[in-house]
Amino acid sequence: MNIGIRNPVAKTCFYAVLLIWSFFVLYPLLWTLLDALKNNEQFLRNAPWALPKLPLLWSNFSYVWNKYNFDSYFINSLVITTGSTLLGLLLSASTSYVIGRYPFRGSNALYLFYIASMMVPFVLALIPLFFLLNSLHLINTSIGLILVYASSVLAFGIFVLVGFFRSLPKELEESAVMDGASYYGTFFRIMLPLSQPGLITVAIINVLNIWNEYVVGTILINDPKHYTLPVEIGVMQQEMQYRTEWGPLFAALLFTIVPVLVVYIVFQRKIASGITAGAVK
Repeated sequence: MNIGIRNPVAKTCFYAVLLIWSFFVLYPLLWTLLDALKNNEQFLRNAPWALPKLPLLWSNFSYVWNKYNFDSYFINSLVITTGSTLLGLLLSASTSYVIGRYPFRGSNALYLFYIASMMVPFVLALIPLFFLLNSLHLINTSIGLILVYASSVLAFGIFVLVGFFRSLPKELEESAVMDGASYYGTFFRIMLPLSQPGLITVAIINVLNIWNEYVVGTILINDPKHYTLPVEIGVMQQEMQYRTEWGPLFAALLFTIVPVLVVYIVFQRKIASGITAGAVK
């Protein structure tokens, strides 16, 4: 990695700081994995941060997956997160495209309204949202939760994507119109692919927020068939009552951590990639 630092002492200090920072980031993940391989006796007799003793209890993962039906909750979280992210991206991208490329009277006020809504905690809208979804018969449904999550990430997506669409060359749209493309064709076939770095950035942030969300899912969903992983982990801890099974509980946490970690590792290089570089010759 070329960091542009020629002084060997400064470069050594820089890498030392990165190494220390990496340790603080990776240690909680490693600690969670090690604790997932223990039984309760090891937690009670040894320090919680002590290494697990042999044999390692890999069975904690299958125990959680089967006894607490984590397969169905994993699918619920996957469906809700995917649906909310895609719907949120579609709504935020189309709105950002209109605001950024076709300004009209009141477009700036509309944009500022979306930005201002980010300052209002989403939990303040839970009570009216509950009554609204109840009147629409969407309580305890995945569709209702998808609509709520998609609307909660709409403002952030607009905040990021408006700048991307404004920075794209105008000649691209003019060339598309000359080739006979409609407004929808220009948006979906040209402008949307060129804004891929912004879309991926928004998607990753939305996936992290939606996948780990707990409060809204707890209030709007009380049917176990539609529980998400964070909600089920809370229910799982309550079901353990006075004897918490620490190893399986840490194994359950890993089921929620690993998917978003994989998503970030796969797409992290594309966040800052310059897709529009050289688009106009």
